[in-house]
Amino acid sequence: MGNRIGWFGALCAVLLGIATGAVQAAEDRGPVTNLPLPRFVSLKASEGNVRRGPSLSHRIDWVFKRRDMPLEVTAEYGHWRRVRDREGAGGWVHYALLSGARTVIVEPPLLDLHVRPDDRTPVAARLERGVIARLGDCDVEWCKVSSGGYKGWAPKSALWGVMPEEIRE
Repeated sequence: MGNRIGWFGALCAVLLGIATGAVQAAEDRGPVTNLPLPRFVSLKASEGNVRRGPSLSHRIDWVFKRRDMPLEVTAEYGHWRRVRDREGAGGWVHYALLSGARTVIVEPPLLDLHVRPDDRTPVAARLERGVIARLGDCDVEWCKVSSGGYKGWAPKSALWGVMPEEIRE
C-alpha cells in the first residue's frame, strides 16, 4: 500500500510541477499582447507622458523627451504599458507612443565598434556613453549596432536595451 501512495504522490508532484511551470510561463507573457515580459521597445514619439497609472486620469509624473530611447516593458494593462528606463525610472505610457523598433544605449564612457564580433578585429567607430543606437543582429556575446552613419559590433554587456540571453538574427 505504501508503494501505491508513493507512486500516486510522485505522479501528483509531477503533474503539479507541470501545471506550475505552465502557470509560470503564462505569467511571463503580457495579458494583452501575449508578448514576453519583460521586453524592450523604443519611444516612437519625441515626447511621451509617463503616468502614475494606466489611464489618462492618472497624474503625469514626468515626460520622456528622447525619441528612440529604449524602454523595458514590465507590465500591460489595456492600451497602457508600464515601462522603465535604464536608470530604473518608470511609469505607464500609452502603447501608441512606443515602437517595436529596437534601440540600445551605450553604457561605457567610450565604446569601440568592431568590424566583426571579435575584440581583435579593427575598430570601425567609437560611441560615447548615452548614445542611442539601432540594434541589429545579436549572438551570445555581441550585437551589431548602428548610429550616426556608423555601424559595427559591440559587446552585449556594454549596451542597455538588450537581454543578456537574447539572440537576434
